[in-house]
Amino acid sequence: MADDRQSLDSLLPVVYQELRKLAAAYLRRERPGQTLQPTALVHEAYLRLMKDKPNRWQNRAHFCAIAAHSMRQILIERARARGALKRGGARPRITLDEGLVGGSEVSTDLLALDEAMERLAALDAGQARLVELRFFGGLTVEETAEAMNISPATVKRHWTVARAWLARELESAPNA
Repeated sequence: MADDRQSLDSLLPVVYQELRKLAAAYLRRERPGQTLQPTALVHEAYLRLMKDKPNRWQNRAHFCAIAAHSMRQILIERARARGALKRGGARPRITLDEGLVGGSEVSTDLLALDEAMERLAALDAGQARLVELRFFGGLTVEETAEAMNISPATVKRHWTVARAWLARELESAPNA
C-alpha cells in the first residue's frame, strides 16, 4: 500500500498542470455561477484517486483518463445536487402548470450529456470510453489509441461516429 501511495505521489507532480488545464476546461463548459475552482476540482479528484488502486494505472495517459473520469463524476454529482436543491430538495413537491412558469432555461447541461453518455455506453461501451478519453480526458488521438490499445485510425473513425451520435441525442434531449 505504501508503494501505491508513493507511485501516485511521484506521478501527480508530473501531470498536475495537465490536470489543472483539464479541470479548467471542464469548468468553462459549466453554466455561469460555478463556484468550484480548477485547483479544488483537481484536489477532490486526487482524494478519490487515493481510494483507488494506483497499481492498475498502465501509463500516464491511462492515469489522466481515470482522473478525467473522476472529475467528470464530481461535476455530475454537483450538478445533480444543484438540481435537487433547485427542485426543493427534501421539501414536499408541488406541481405547477407549465403555462405559469416563465422563461425556462434552454441549454444542454452536464446532466444531459451524462445521460447521453450512459445511453451510448449501453449501445457501445468502447465508444463511450473513447468519448470519455477524448472529450473529458483531453487525450489526443494517439494517446487515446494507446490507452485503448487500438489504432489511431480506429480512434478517428469511432470518434466521428460517437460525436455525431451524441450531437443527435443532445439535440433531441427534452431540455436541449
